[in-house]
Amino acid sequence: MTFSVVVGAGGTGRAVARLLADSGERVKLVTRSGSGPEHPGIERIAGDATAVDWLTSLSAGATTLYNCAMPSYDRWPTDWPPLAAALLTVAERSGADYVMLGNVYAYGPVTGLVVEDQPSAPTTVKGAVRAQMWADALAAHEAGRVRVTEVRGSDFLGADTMSVYNLLVVPAVLAGVATSYPADLDVEHSWTYVDDAARTMIAAARHDDAWGRAWHVPSVSALPVRALSAELAALASAPEPQVTELTLVELARLGTQDPITAELLEMQYLVRAPFLLDSTHSEAVLGVTATPLKAVLTETIDAHQHVTAR
Repeated sequence: MTFSVVVGAGGTGRAVARLLADSGERVKLVTRSGSGPEHPGIERIAGDATAVDWLTSLSAGATTLYNCAMPSYDRWPTDWPPLAAALLTVAERSGADYVMLGNVYAYGPVTGLVVEDQPSAPTTVKGAVRAQMWADALAAHEAGRVRVTEVRGSDFLGADTMSVYNLLVVPAVLAGVATSYPADLDVEHSWTYVDDAARTMIAAARHDDAWGRAWHVPSVSALPVRALSAELAALASAPEPQVTELTLVELARLGTQDPITAELLEMQYLVRAPFLLDSTHSEAVLGVTATPLKAVLTETIDAHQHVTAR
């Protein structure tokens, strides 16, 4: 039986592992702690993904290596380069195809629709990290050493993700209390459902035309934060949302007290102006579509109510 290796058990990594296992494929899910979903088709393995020899041995015979890892947000410049280099080396040595979970940081500020062949033009530290990761992987692909693709999404929605929106807005809206969010609340913004990201990664891994380029996850919505929160409240029969803008000055002040919050500052260009992802090629070539927003929000509400009812 064929198998895949998934590194990282955040929301997307768990979804990739679960969807692969549900389709009958055997999965080795590698994390530092050995965490992940319980499933007869998933073998959860604790280990250091930068240990190249160990991970290469574990990946021998794998069809695909999925990079769903996510170092701490404040440690990208130090933690991502060795991890990305290790995973690329493992893919080359094991012969596995390599599918990377990416994001939109490498594009930098973009006016208008963000297309799937948008060139890298990072203006931030984290954007430069992601751009270099893709450049290194693409160079290996073009040299014929490995088949590589990257799937990119925007800010995540869904029950199983630790996005800023899920952390700051969802619990407050469902509880009927006030909250603040670091963004212009009334500009259009593409939102990505975590399971759609997983499905797009799997679709890319299974398509011969996917390699050597990036793909965008179809967005579930482009609603501004204020309108999205109103939709969430209406579905939950919650009071009208009390969401206010957390200004740049306020965010900077909070950042002096928390290193993760401080990292949000350089990425504010993504949420202070319209940011819209085009996924025309992903939909046409890979055959992926976005999950309806109502289904995503309903899942989120149900999961929150389950947790609060414990």
